This record gives sequence, structure tokens and C-alpha cells, in this order.
Amino acid sequence: MAIPDFQTIMLPFLKLTGDGQEHRYLEAIANLADIFELTADERKARLPSDVDEVFNNRVGWAKTFLKKAGLVEATRRGYCKITARGREVLKGNPKRIDMKFLEQFPDYREWRAIKPKAKPIKTTLDSEVQTPEEALEAAHQNLRETLANDLLQQLKTSPPALFEKIVVELLVKMGYGGSRKDAGQAIGKSGDEGIDGIIKEDKLGLDIIYIQAKRWKDAVGRVELQKFAGALDGKHANKGIFITTSEFHDTAREFVKTISKKIVLINGDDLTQFMIDNGIGVTSVATFEVKKIDSDYFAQE
Repeated sequence: MAIPDFQTIMLPFLKLTGDGQEHRYLEAIANLADIFELTADERKARLPSDVDEVFNNRVGWAKTFLKKAGLVEATRRGYCKITARGREVLKGNPKRIDMKFLEQFPDYREWRAIKPKAKPIKTTLDSEVQTPEEALEAAHQNLRETLANDLLQQLKTSPPALFEKIVVELLVKMGYGGSRKDAGQAIGKSGDEGIDGIIKEDKLGLDIIYIQAKRWKDAVGRVELQKFAGALDGKHANKGIFITTSEFHDTAREFVKTISKKIVLINGDDLTQFMIDNGIGVTSVATFEVKKIDSDYFAQE
């Protein structure tokens, strides 16, 4: 089954602690994964930021909400157990426990109203199934996709010389080309046999990578890749990068898999993502740092 949202996890989590015993949090995660019959891949699935597993994150927030409502309590580091209030809730045999259900408890309502100046934890979570981290990452991804689309439109309408400059700066920022000056002399200078430029693979120039960078409107097909591969043969080269602002036909992608040469294909989407990751053509307008409790700090003697 699909990974359940954190509100769906609340009731099973409370039932898991219903025996009144102390439960180790990591064991609770494993037991809940079994209850929801998650596959190995679902258990290992990670948030886009790669900071945590999706299911672990959702179980953590389910526990937090139950704790703030006074239904479970932390007994020691990494352990929790059900409270008297939690046992009373289970006696009522609820069909579901979610944020709306928890609003009946004063402790929970007080927690949700904390720091009204800076907006309480009440967010789109009331109508969504995301944890705060997931909501934040989804918003970030939406902004990133919008930025990437705007970047691609800029690339498609930029003069050829500017496009070459962008390719140079990106490759140098990614660790290729040696110096900015060396790379600038290489790109866009040869223009023969289907090759737009050359660039050093490393700062020492131990190997050369041949490049074709084009602002194509239509998808690049197999024929263009065959020409590029032939140009590499003419240079006795084994490595190449083909960059386009459009896309590659499946036939082109299949072709590069069948040849001995290593040709990396970078389409418009890849190019904009690399630019964003390496700060090319973009600028930071805000930075948000997400922090959590350092349990080791509070465990010091």
C-alpha cells in the first residue's frame, strides 16, 4: 500500500502503545511499517531533501501531535508510552484520530496557538496530508520548478554568444575546464565536424571533453548524435557532452547506450537544474534553515 499520511498514523501509533508499556521509538516505526504492510522501497523512500525517510518523518510528526494532545508521553530519550488520557481515548474506540479530533484537548489547542505573531503551526496541514517538512519542501519544489521554467525561456531567447558564456561558466563551476580563461577559449572556437568546443576534464588537462551546445527548438534525434559520435572519432576522443535547450528523442538516448564512447546528454531541464544548483544566472533572495532538537546535547552529564 502507499505510505500513509501522518494523521492516518496517529491511531495505529496510539494503539501500539495501548499496552501501557514503554516503547522504543525506532521499534515503533518498524512495527507500524509492518502494520501498514509497507514494501522495502516504501520503507526506504526519502524526502526530496534526503534528510530523512518519508515514513520515519511522518511517524515522528504523528507522535509529536499525540504528545502535544497529552495522549502519549516521553519517558526517556528515544522511548514513549501511552498516558491515562490516551487510554481513555482508546476506550472510546475512535475510528480515526487526526488534527480535528485532537482539538478537543486544551493542551493541543494551546500548542497550536503558540506564538500567534509568527503564525501558529496551523497551515495548509488542515486540508492537506503533509507533514511540515513535506509542505515546506513541496513549496520549495514549486518555486524551483517555476524558476527552472523561467531560466529555460531565457536561454532559448538569449544570443548565441551569451549561451556559450553560460555553458562555460556552468562547466567551470562544476569543476571542468581548468580556469575560466581556458574554458572560454575552448568553447565555441572549433566549430568543425559537429563539435562546438573542447574543455579540460580536470584542472591538469589530463583528458579533453568535446562539446556540442545548441539552442535547439525541436527534439534532438539519433542522426545528430551519430554525427557527434563521428566527430569524436575524427578527434580520437572518447568523451563528449551534448547540450540542448530542447529534449532528446528516445532513439538518441538509446544510441548513446550502444556505443563505446561516453556521451553525456543534457537537455533543457537538466541544464536549468544544473544552473540553479551551481548558482548560474540566479540569485538567492531568502534562506530558511530548518533545525531540530539536539538530543545528544541534552543527554550530557
